[in-house]
Amino acid sequence: MTLNQSWRWFGPNDPVSLRDIQQAGATDVVSALHYIPHGEVWPLEDILERKALIQSVGLKWSIVESVPVHEAIKTRNEESEFYIENYIQTLKNLSKAGLNLVCYNFMPVLDWTRTDLSYSLANGAKALYFDWADLAAFDHFILQRKNAFSFYSEEVVESATSRWAEMSKVRKKELSDIVLMGVPTEKSMSKEDLMKSIGIYAKIGKSGLRDNLVFFLKSIQQTCETEEITMTIHPDDPPYPILGLPRIASDKEDLLYIISQVPESFNGICFCTGSLGAGGHNALPDILSRIGDRVHFAHLRNVKKNSRGDFYEAEHLDGDVDMAAIMQQLIALNKNRERPIFYRPDHGHQILDDLKKETNPGYSAIGRLKGLAELRGLEIGLDR
Repeated sequence: MTLNQSWRWFGPNDPVSLRDIQQAGATDVVSALHYIPHGEVWPLEDILERKALIQSVGLKWSIVESVPVHEAIKTRNEESEFYIENYIQTLKNLSKAGLNLVCYNFMPVLDWTRTDLSYSLANGAKALYFDWADLAAFDHFILQRKNAFSFYSEEVVESATSRWAEMSKVRKKELSDIVLMGVPTEKSMSKEDLMKSIGIYAKIGKSGLRDNLVFFLKSIQQTCETEEITMTIHPDDPPYPILGLPRIASDKEDLLYIISQVPESFNGICFCTGSLGAGGHNALPDILSRIGDRVHFAHLRNVKKNSRGDFYEAEHLDGDVDMAAIMQQLIALNKNRERPIFYRPDHGHQILDDLKKETNPGYSAIGRLKGLAELRGLEIGLDR
């Protein structure tokens, strides 16, 4: 049984069409109703409409990525019960529509974080990039978080200070917009809101955030088991604390903790090689060997890091992640599954004609097509 090759689609406004996805070789679609504000119930009619649209070209909506977890749930404030009930109703509506695999994350406030969305590579392609000095410059000079520089190495502080002095107004604005950006098609946040949230999470801390995740999972457990829904948590991206915000899904210890605290089978993991691979502390084949039976979805992409941990998103088969070893493990895991593990090419370079187009950051068509082709070839070659 082969792995199921899927493709993320942001809906009718996505520059990449469903026909493009079909031509790229994917059979399954990863999608979500991004236009619905975080925390609101997804109406069954809207879910069925999206499903019918995807099916109209012969594709299948198989993974929901993601049903966002509202900040009230992550902080477990006085509104958390209301938003958990909304989440439960959304899960029930997804189940009625035949959708039972959900990807989500529990990252505080910000989703994935980068400092450059169009980093130029030697061959002229553009990639997503994370630079500690740029983040420190944002933290100290734009966010103006108290004692921000104390959280960074001397080398990073030196680099951030000199870079800021030479940075143009345009680049300063761009850097701020990038860090504050949400998921493509979703709303960015203000630095005032971010500072307020940082204060809240400082009191919660890592242990408190872990407790809140466990509380959330136990609150939806009965619904998930009744409706046969599998939840898959996405690792933190990047996999370390940033801007004073705690992280709880960044390494092997974190992931083992999550599945040990809620050992029921509905509680699964999305194995993202790019997110975990950005951390020099993570040995991905070892992590997958420990949690593989709980992995139901995989994001496959690669990264290249330097000595201080800056990284850019590399070609799918050319980076610090041993993609062949990961694929070999996924193939082995898949042989013992009733339902195949889904994977998608995660992010992709802007190349060829996409360099001239407006694309969602990381989600251009041709770069992902190339990544999917490489991954499919790797899978078939290793399986034989």
